Amino acid sequence: MIEVKNISKKYGKSSILNDISFNIEKGDCIGIVGANGKGKSTLLSILAGTVRPDRGELIINNKNAFRHKHLISELVGYCPQDNPLINELTVLDNLKLWYCTSKVGLEKELEEGVLNYLNIDKMLKKTVRQLSGGMKKRLSIGIAMANHPPILILDEPGTALDMACKDDINRYLRHYLDIGGTVIISTHDENEINLCNRLLFLQEQKIKEISTDITPADLIRMIKEDLPYA
Repeated sequence: MIEVKNISKKYGKSSILNDISFNIEKGDCIGIVGANGKGKSTLLSILAGTVRPDRGELIINNKNAFRHKHLISELVGYCPQDNPLINELTVLDNLKLWYCTSKVGLEKELEEGVLNYLNIDKMLKKTVRQLSGGMKKRLSIGIAMANHPPILILDEPGTALDMACKDDINRYLRHYLDIGGTVIISTHDENEINLCNRLLFLQEQKIKEISTDITPADLIRMIKEDLPYA
């Protein structure tokens, strides 16, 4: 379904990603793990179309998505670490901005869709400024799903959230995977890692697949020691 081919990115003279390649099948939940500052967010933002790589291709349905940009907007939902919301507007007004072109009506989503699943229907009158971090993250995911994309990219969605909020988000991700969705997620969270059927370890500008059976202790050791790429 998706081929990531030879993605490379530099910022100034610093090389962040170097010939990153891997394939993703429909229904995969791919976990991107590794130490902070190793390029996980850069890689996800490239796959989401918000950052342009210096080199490489993203093949979706046999087409280069960097050349056919409508593919990313139609097929990929993206929830970055940073808050993409407009703080001065209410939750409902933020939703209207994103769902105005959705194929599924906002009302229906609030009644029985993803927005209901994430309990966003209960906070419509609040401004984004009034929301907790967990509420903002739920809303960000709900917005990412506005066009019911078959691919969802999330950059450390559980960071700084309480256990109940993490559980609600993980419950939704399980549901999304159960109905055939594909997830790419960067994470350090053990419960999010347990959702993944594949893990990719990013270090030294390169990426390699590691076993999903890796223990938390061994993964922590790899991240702390930044073991040489092999």
